[in-house]
Amino acid sequence: MEGTNPVNKKLGAALSGGAVLVLALSGCSSSSADDKNDALDSWAKQVCNAVQPQAKKIEAANAAIQKQTSDNSTPSAVQKTDAQAFQDMADAYKAIGSAVDGAGAPNVDNGKKKQQDAVKELNGLSTSYASLKKKVDGLDTKDQGKFADGLKDIATQLDKLSRTGNDALKNLEEGDVGRAMAQQPSCKSASAPASAPATQG
Repeated sequence: MEGTNPVNKKLGAALSGGAVLVLALSGCSSSSADDKNDALDSWAKQVCNAVQPQAKKIEAANAAIQKQTSDNSTPSAVQKTDAQAFQDMADAYKAIGSAVDGAGAPNVDNGKKKQQDAVKELNGLSTSYASLKKKVDGLDTKDQGKFADGLKDIATQLDKLSRTGNDALKNLEEGDVGRAMAQQPSCKSASAPASAPATQG
């Protein structure tokens, strides 16, 4: 029967916005600079190499939830898939935060503050997804009505999460940092999936 899971669809729509967050750190800037800054290039390479596998993990988690969205899956199947996806996202954002932290401050004005703000933001995202995972785990799969209400609440939180919380990342990757990251092959491939439809109203 068509449309038995409208809440799933809402969850999928909210989630496609979440995928955009990591791409802020995936060297999406297309401009390139000829002025050589070896320290910054080295920093960008270290971060991009760490971001790439995590960006793929987040993309795969998104795809898993999107697939459940299009299938008329049972509540328990949705719960299992969503919980795993949120756990993967929490792990991925935590790993990216660690990578940015471990790379040190980029060699730009205010680099230390930008780096620390981005790490804080990434760790916050990780915590938020871990909390969503707990919420999904706690849903009542035996009562379809309650389950749908619970999912609706999660979709609302996810939507909010996807609309906020990447200012520090954007701030970190503007200017010279963004240009250095844009030149890294691993960042180019990490940002390739940016074509995911994020049609938010």
